[in-house]
Amino acid sequence: MFWRAKILFFLWVGILCFSSCAGPPSRLEPGAAIAVWNMEDLSPSAGSQSDLGELLSDQIIETIKKNGTYIVVERKRLVLALEELRLGTTSLVDEATRLRLGKIVGARWMIVGGYMVVAGEMRLDLRLVEVETGKVRKAVQKTAASSDFTEWMATARSAAEELL
Repeated sequence: MFWRAKILFFLWVGILCFSSCAGPPSRLEPGAAIAVWNMEDLSPSAGSQSDLGELLSDQIIETIKKNGTYIVVERKRLVLALEELRLGTTSLVDEATRLRLGKIVGARWMIVGGYMVVAGEMRLDLRLVEVETGKVRKAVQKTAASSDFTEWMATARSAAEELL
C-alpha cells in the first residue's frame, strides 16, 4: 500500500511539472524582438488614405520603443530581407511569407493588421503573432469616431499598449 502512495505522489508531481512547463508565458519575454508591418488599408475606397497605414505603424513602433521592454525590428531590415528573397511587396499578403521574413530578421513576434476608414470613423485591428508557430497570441480592435488624425494616432498607440 505504501509503494502505491509513492507512485501516485511521483505521478502527481510529474504531471504538475509538465503541465506548468507546457503553457505559454503570461507576457511576452523581455528583450523579445518584434517586427511591425505596415497596416493594410481595408477601406471600401482603398487608397484614399495611402500614407495612413505607415503612420499608424509608426505610432505602434514608437509605443513599443517607449515601453522599453522589447526590441523593434527596423523596417530597413524587413526591406533588406524582402530584397534578399527577391519578393515584392505584393507577396506580403501571404501570412506564410511574413512569418518567413520574421524568422530571417530574427523577430520572435510580429504585429500585423489593418484599418478601415468609413464616414470619418477609423477602425484598427491588430494581431500579435508568434513567428515560429504562426499562432495569434492576442488581437485588439479599436475605433476612433472622429475625422481627426490626432485621435487616430492615439488609437494606434492605445491598441499597441493593449496588445503588449
